[in-house]
Amino acid sequence: PTSPPPTTPPPTTPPPTTPPPAGACTATYRVTAQWSGGFQGEVELTAGATAVKGWTVTWTFAGGQQVSQAWNATVTSSGSTVTARNVSYNGSLAAGAKTSFGFLGSGSGANPTPTCTATL
Repeated sequence: PTSPPPTTPPPTTPPPTTPPPAGACTATYRVTAQWSGGFQGEVELTAGATAVKGWTVTWTFAGGQQVSQAWNATVTSSGSTVTARNVSYNGSLAAGAKTSFGFLGSGSGANPTPTCTATL
């Protein structure tokens, strides 16, 4: 007697995942040092699913803090809103690549949540 041909189960479909928007980036803010009247902060950003040609990170200080010096980014302030833009050597990031920048600030208060936007 011949055996029936082997049966293969239908392929399973993985659950749908929501990829980050093309060209998006994420940013994480943290205080790396603190002293009376000042602090040092660092922002690490990660490119999304697509390479980016430039990035901008913004955040708002709630406690009147001010950025006095920055490195690896061009930082400007308008009131309590801070905007950091890439410099010539760290704007282009491959998909999933990371870079970071740091700054010195005056004042104290809660850590803000930064928003990152990318240029494709």
